[in-house]
Amino acid sequence: MTNSSNQQTGQDSANKVRYVRRLDQLTGLSDEQKQHLQPVSDKYVFRANDYYLKLIDWDDPEDPIKQLIIPREEELNDWGQLDASNEEAVTVGQGVQHKYTDTVLLLCNEVCGAYCRYCFRKRLFMDDNDEVTNDVSEGLRYIQDHPEVTNVLLTGGDPLLMSTRRLAEIFSALREIEHVKIIRIGSKMPAFDPWRVTRDAELQAVFRKYSTSRQRIYLMAHFDHPRELTDAAIEGIDTCIRNGVICVNQCPMIRGVNDDPYVLAEMYSTLSYIGCPPYYLFQGRPTAGNEPYEVPIVQGWNIFQHALRYGSGLARRARFCMSHETGKVEVVGIDDEHIYLRYHQAKDLDDLGRFFVRRRDDKAYWLDQLQPLESTVY
Repeated sequence: MTNSSNQQTGQDSANKVRYVRRLDQLTGLSDEQKQHLQPVSDKYVFRANDYYLKLIDWDDPEDPIKQLIIPREEELNDWGQLDASNEEAVTVGQGVQHKYTDTVLLLCNEVCGAYCRYCFRKRLFMDDNDEVTNDVSEGLRYIQDHPEVTNVLLTGGDPLLMSTRRLAEIFSALREIEHVKIIRIGSKMPAFDPWRVTRDAELQAVFRKYSTSRQRIYLMAHFDHPRELTDAAIEGIDTCIRNGVICVNQCPMIRGVNDDPYVLAEMYSTLSYIGCPPYYLFQGRPTAGNEPYEVPIVQGWNIFQHALRYGSGLARRARFCMSHETGKVEVVGIDDEHIYLRYHQAKDLDDLGRFFVRRRDDKAYWLDQLQPLESTVY
């Protein structure tokens, strides 16, 4: 597998952020803290950059940006699975996933601008993983042979860390497939390194060429906290919009980061104002290493509902979902005894739109922990 961390993005070197890959490079941690966290970093790799690290208030032990990017000892707790949504079951080729009828995922890069500690695909960054490939030719052939596929998501890893030339090649190849109408890019680069977009005129030209009035490119941004929405980040989103890309935001509920209705509402409002409205709020998947970042379903739903009271109408379009093995399960309501759910997307088309009910459990983190009602038919 190609080491895509060595790929050139098309930026002038003077405008690049400086990457930090070792805990001993962090001036904000004591030597004792670095020593305690090293086993965590050995298991779940650490990566950040100087721009993003400057957003941290190192004097605040509960700083939300620190929670997002700096390892925690609790990550070593025996909890969860590396492939919590069983993506292996929908992998149809190296770097190719086909779970929903009209959508294919191309896992085309194995590196991110930084490594979020809550990542549900952290297995991709381990030494023995071969799920990702920079050669998307197999995926393109698969998409060509499946005319039901209208929507392709470039993910990984972060596609915007690929070279601009390589991105243009992938966009061009997808635009030659008549039944592909939507290209999406899942990326946190506007938060981690907004200059990837704002300082690369070639990338902007590529966006203008392949995001047309009839076939748009969508950026699925990953802002998790309002402090990530710096002037530089907002300029990054604006640059995408001005060059024809439609921007929306999706993120998980993360303990210690956005599990506060006022924080979530502030982020949702700002995102709506800048043209990147919230799309999904995900319930965190029960991924190995993620226990310190998880919020129970009921608590997350209540925070989400409270936050929507303070946001704009655009923010209220967001959905609170679980990316379960069987599909995207939306939480549509909770009362004293029940949790009401609906398949917003489904692996099995017969489930699409299906409404169902589970017993309320305030300690449950995932659909599989919710008990079904014994004799209720909907």
